[in-house]
Amino acid sequence: MEDEKRISKVLAYQAKLLDEIEVPDSSRIEDRIAASERLLSELGYALPPNVTHATSTQRAILRVPSWDDLCAEAERAISYEVEIEDLFTTEELTENALVVRRLNFEYNQIHRLDKFDVAIAVAAGLLAGAVDILLVGIPQKTPDGLKAGPLSNYIRDAFDRRFPPEEMEKLANSKVSKVPFDAQDNRNTTEWVEGLSAYYHRLLSLGHDPLLGFVFGVADILTGRMTTIDKAGKVVSQVMENYADRTETDVFAALARQVAHLKSDMTTSMGLPAPMMGLFNLLQFGSIGEYEQTVAEIVQGMYYEGYDFIHFCSMSVSAMLIEVVVRLGYAIKRVKEGVTIMDAIPVSTNHEKMPKLGTMLFTAHSTATAINAGKVVFTENPMAINYPQWIAFAKYSYQQLKWGLVAKPALRDRFVLDTIGSELQGVYEDIDILFEEVADGRILMLPASAN
Repeated sequence: MEDEKRISKVLAYQAKLLDEIEVPDSSRIEDRIAASERLLSELGYALPPNVTHATSTQRAILRVPSWDDLCAEAERAISYEVEIEDLFTTEELTENALVVRRLNFEYNQIHRLDKFDVAIAVAAGLLAGAVDILLVGIPQKTPDGLKAGPLSNYIRDAFDRRFPPEEMEKLANSKVSKVPFDAQDNRNTTEWVEGLSAYYHRLLSLGHDPLLGFVFGVADILTGRMTTIDKAGKVVSQVMENYADRTETDVFAALARQVAHLKSDMTTSMGLPAPMMGLFNLLQFGSIGEYEQTVAEIVQGMYYEGYDFIHFCSMSVSAMLIEVVVRLGYAIKRVKEGVTIMDAIPVSTNHEKMPKLGTMLFTAHSTATAINAGKVVFTENPMAINYPQWIAFAKYSYQQLKWGLVAKPALRDRFVLDTIGSELQGVYEDIDILFEEVADGRILMLPASAN
């Protein structure tokens, strides 16, 4: 801050010196010289040829003062404090503000969606919403098993073909898939787990989670334990003494056993829960619906009615459809704008590399999420919630909020400063050229610190 004040005072002093220099009016000198030459010619005098003056053997000396000397001289000449704004006129300050606003506008335009960007994003969101309503549907238990929309039924049938129930039953009865966290009731537990039963044990046991299971499940296999979050929201981790033969000492063997067990449970009547669904047992609050249920009770009921991992995969199609449509539309538009195919590949959502992609994805997922929210309100059925879509919406909302509040202002300031800095560099180059012209043929005497 002190250095800025010194610089301002030196600049003010130099500006004062420039204002005090009186430049004689030389606008008519050339005309007077020409008139004098004509008069001499008319009087008969022969004009001498152009004379090149001989270079003096003693060159002029150009003294370059030190920065400290300049500051001291400015301090003696200007006793009052000087702000950088004092060096400009009101008109110049207004012009400077307009330039900064123009640069901010130019940067915002780089990241602002045009009508085609908005059309791509909204169309993708509407398409995903239509797929969720018409093709995914809501799972219901029927005499023929769980049924939902056409897409959900197709995916569930595909799972049954890929993991035939007969083969999965054989795998479940084999030793390779037995795990210590698979107790179906409290007969084999040392600590009571509320709600542990054949219907809910996969929802309560974190080892059965398709995502968390690769952490908690593998750890339980290595330690012979079962880690659960019971129906009352209590976290229980206990040693399963009766299942000591189901443990492993090698982490890779434990991982293989975990995969085999998840595979065997994939297509059972009460299949694997959706990823991280068991964590909702911790949410022991709320008074929802006619029966005033908590969030945990709502989720437990959803799982019981068939909201499982396979249905999660079905719901994921609409969210993945948004990613494909938006990214493909973004890439095609970029190529048509003249960007190379390599630079148009829409992999990263970094706003510096792909200025509009993150905002387009946020817009599309927001549209699809709003449609799903309307579906839930209209049906008054929590089974209509598109879990993957809400996860995607939460992810892109966080990224967009972080971009808008933190990253964008900083990058915009950097853009403005870089633009001004490039123009200032041109000024420095002009100063260097002028100094070389002034110093040409002169002896430079630099301050001692510069030698």
